[in-house]
Amino acid sequence: MNSNYTKYWLYQAGGWGAFALINIFFAVTFDRLNMEYVTRMFIFIVLGIAITHGVRWLVHRIDLLLKPLNQQVVGFIFLTLLAGILLATIEIGVFHMVNLETKEMTDLSFFGQLVAFGFNSFVYLFIWNCIYFIHHYVDKTRKQQLDTLKLESLVKELELKTIKAHINPHFIFNSLNGIRALVVENPERARKAITELSNILRSSMQTEKSESVTLERELNIVKDYLALENMRFEDRLKIVYTVDEDTLDLPVPPMMLQTLVENAIKHGISKQVSGGVVKIISDFKNGYHELAVQNTGKLNGKANKEGFGLSSTLNRLNILFGDKAKFELKQVDAQLVEAKVQFPLQ
Repeated sequence: MNSNYTKYWLYQAGGWGAFALINIFFAVTFDRLNMEYVTRMFIFIVLGIAITHGVRWLVHRIDLLLKPLNQQVVGFIFLTLLAGILLATIEIGVFHMVNLETKEMTDLSFFGQLVAFGFNSFVYLFIWNCIYFIHHYVDKTRKQQLDTLKLESLVKELELKTIKAHINPHFIFNSLNGIRALVVENPERARKAITELSNILRSSMQTEKSESVTLERELNIVKDYLALENMRFEDRLKIVYTVDEDTLDLPVPPMMLQTLVENAIKHGISKQVSGGVVKIISDFKNGYHELAVQNTGKLNGKANKEGFGLSSTLNRLNILFGDKAKFELKQVDAQLVEAKVQFPLQ
């Protein structure tokens, strides 16, 4: 048996059982409890269960709970009124057949009895229907919220996977171009460069399944990458690390620092005849973990701000942290550009 169906019958039994106990309590209190009273109450409860079950069947039959809220309200009132009249009519008929009519009933015409019993039935069925509809409305709203959250989570996961799928091919393309430049000029260095590249690819593949890695692990990938770039730039490239050791265990998105360093090489150092410096900074500042990459060079607007590396960084930060993380690209002085990310401390 379906768990929801079992729960429904438990609620039916509990609700009508509570109704019986309350009526018996007041009957005892006002000295009205007798066999006829109990029989009439029993008949009303049996009819009430049957009618409300029929209402439930009809609600599902016409998919009333799936319709807009205004149509649900109209349907709810109409069904309650119809069920109240039906319950009252059957109740009056059964009482007459088994000779359980009270003096108040005999003093009224059938229409009068129908109005009196119909009003009483409408009140109880209105309460039952209110509980039933509100329960399903709340349950439906809760499921919709959960479905929305699951959908948002799935979209974010797919977006992250899409971004990751672009990062590695983009990085490989740039690295292979660097190796190509060494093949004829210095085969030995080219072989070493290929070894460095294989180390980087191995590390990046290991982080592919993670949404975050420690800064220390990310730095190891960056160091391999910069070692490879040193083969190409030789003395034109100077590397400086200013890293607070307490930040090494902090989580960062995989390949993000490498992307920023790659961007600094591509748009900064490679455009300088005499080369320059790449400085990697990791520190705490104003309640954030601040990760920055500084490089010799100048911002030239469109090329730097719309390149894939920085756009992917912005997208990943937005997906993972929303507005809690900050990113800034600026010209620090006449010869120094800084790309800075601030992660919220968890």
